[in-house]
Amino acid sequence: MKPLNIHLARKPWIISAIILLAIGLWLLSGTSDQSETTEPSTSESSPQKTAPLAKVVVTSFTSSPITRSISLYGRTAPDRQATLGAEVAGTVEKLLVRKGQRVQAGQALVRLDKADRVIQLQRAQAQLRVKNKELKAAKSLRERGLQGEVALSKAEAAHIEAKSSVKNLELALENTLISAPFDGIVETLHIEQGDYLGIGDPIASIVDLDPLVINADVSEKHIQQIYSGQKANISLVTGFSTVGTLRYQATIASPQTNTFAIELEIPNREMTLSAGISAEVELELDTQPAIKITPSMLALDEAGNLGIKTLVNENRVSFVPISIVKVEPDGVWLGGVEETVDVITVGQGFVRDGDNVVPVRRAGNE
Repeated sequence: MKPLNIHLARKPWIISAIILLAIGLWLLSGTSDQSETTEPSTSESSPQKTAPLAKVVVTSFTSSPITRSISLYGRTAPDRQATLGAEVAGTVEKLLVRKGQRVQAGQALVRLDKADRVIQLQRAQAQLRVKNKELKAAKSLRERGLQGEVALSKAEAAHIEAKSSVKNLELALENTLISAPFDGIVETLHIEQGDYLGIGDPIASIVDLDPLVINADVSEKHIQQIYSGQKANISLVTGFSTVGTLRYQATIASPQTNTFAIELEIPNREMTLSAGISAEVELELDTQPAIKITPSMLALDEAGNLGIKTLVNENRVSFVPISIVKVEPDGVWLGGVEETVDVITVGQGFVRDGDNVVPVRRAGNE
């Protein structure tokens, strides 16, 4: 063995050749094994088998006219409210109403002390009579040429000033009696008998609750479908329900919320309904044909859009995007469909748009 080892050590290329030959034989053996394993699989997959069509349950739906609406939250408010102030200075002589009392337009609420205004009026009226006679005399003298134009103008000015004094004192006497500007309820009395009031001091607050107003906000998405006179179902938190009418809509959106303020009104002839109560408003928008399905019948297309899968040409699937018209506890009304439509109600999650299927039909609108 020693001579052989020495001979190989002197010729290393012989060792390299032996190694390369062994690697080649190993690779050839792997290729042959792979061909043996792949050939049977190729022969087995050669027959082409057609996949069976999916079975789906199909229900026929007929559309019905449905009124589309939006739900808003609002708050009741008075139709009108006013804070009455003193127009003349004086002492409160008597309160003629009490807080919370219903009053009529023109009804006296508070009487102030007249002080010496009656005597002042009598003196002003006497001065007016004198100035009236002086004016007549000046006109007579002017007509006869015994008095100039300037003297006549002075007499006219004095007469006008006397009339103004009488009128001011008459108004001052009238303003010692404060009256209601419209029908309503005395919400607040700011004074008590004996108080002294200066000009402009608050006296009472009057609110008019007929009609009662509901303030709410509409999103910019629906504002184009709002119009004056539109009807709405109003439900107060107290349990009272009625139909209201839209009377005002803002033309400029709130910069904070991008919503438009609206006002609706409801009759309140006896003024039994109060202001400041939370209200739910269901505003009717339009009427359109729709079908009612359960949420389980909805499906998604490959892009993630929500819709329904329908059957066309007896066995082909067609995806139809939907628009929700109305949501109810037991189902959803969908618009944008034909008058009669076949909806895949079971198995829609396993078929795609354009697939052919085996339909199993159910009775309409189940």
